[in-house]
Amino acid sequence: YETFQPLPVQTPEENATLIEKTDELDIRPVTLKELKDEIKGNINPKKTPGYDLITGRIVKELPEKAITKLLHIINATFRLRHVPSQWKVAEVIMISKPGKSPNEKTGYRPISLLPVLSKLFEKLLLKRLKPIIEDRKLIPDHQFGFRQRHSTLDQVHRITNIIEKALEGKKICASIFLDVAQAFDKVWHKGLEYKLHRDFPKQFYLLLKSYLANRHFRVKQGDQYSVLKPIKAGVPQGSVLGPVLYLLYTRDLPQQENTTVATFADDTAILSVGDDAETATRNLQTSTNKVVNWTKMWRMKLNETKSVHISFTNRKISAPEVEINSNKIPYSDTVKYLGMHLDSKLNWKYHIEKKNQELKIKFRKMYWLMGRNSHLSLHNKLLI
Repeated sequence: YETFQPLPVQTPEENATLIEKTDELDIRPVTLKELKDEIKGNINPKKTPGYDLITGRIVKELPEKAITKLLHIINATFRLRHVPSQWKVAEVIMISKPGKSPNEKTGYRPISLLPVLSKLFEKLLLKRLKPIIEDRKLIPDHQFGFRQRHSTLDQVHRITNIIEKALEGKKICASIFLDVAQAFDKVWHKGLEYKLHRDFPKQFYLLLKSYLANRHFRVKQGDQYSVLKPIKAGVPQGSVLGPVLYLLYTRDLPQQENTTVATFADDTAILSVGDDAETATRNLQTSTNKVVNWTKMWRMKLNETKSVHISFTNRKISAPEVEINSNKIPYSDTVKYLGMHLDSKLNWKYHIEKKNQELKIKFRKMYWLMGRNSHLSLHNKLLI
């Protein structure tokens, strides 16, 4: 019972009143069949366990009596709008980056492991959030990240269509590709709570607020553990809800009529088409200024040195500068966006060259399997 006690409470009377009020706006409870289907279809038994050491295999092997108990626990979180603290602890392991010094902190990539029961709860909650998100159109049309039937290729196709039309009309498409510094890790919790309160029914807001509050992490190195530390910002890494919460946090990114915004999670591009470089760049700068002001308001940071300014045109032009916080954005004739290398004439030559180089490197690495001295059969070589 204490695990599911909604906080803060002052007196037993207040607590009893709070519990009674939860019946007013209940979140649709999970059924036993729904829980069984989720465990059977969406729990990976091979995933590394989190803080509680409960593996996916253990959950899959639970008898029906234990699953029924788990059902009561999950429905209690829905009814009381309170997520157990044990589900809000991330275990972080450090993976060394290839080619980076192990003596530098930048030489490691942190991987967050969350309790499998927490992920199960999140998947069931997300199923109840999605209809609200879709009915209220909370995700803007320009956002293609973490959405069904919206791929990276769809977004690339969308912006290349705009560029191609500009080139065909002998116009200029001035563009900026923004780098958001530590986008998911720097989400301001109070700001996110404000937006959730604004956009969702009260019962979902209170549950999501509990989900974000009082989260902790510890670092694991070998068989050693650090002390628990609080997480004060960001959406939970490795979680089910984290990406969706980021999309909701950034849903009101400002747009301007004469420019196009294209986002895939935190990958953000702004395109401005004009008859000349000055007009296109002026509109681009105005739109960029609005985005910069928005990031300041919501405590996000743009990385000026990693952002790229490029003008798509068949003409020889001297492109006016674009600035962020009075800092000039580096200008380039090529930009990599969602895995595709776009050049200023959009003739794809640079992209083909880069992919050709990558294939040659991969082929060299596999030559010991493909070469004459390999013991593989011709059939297997062709399969590779």
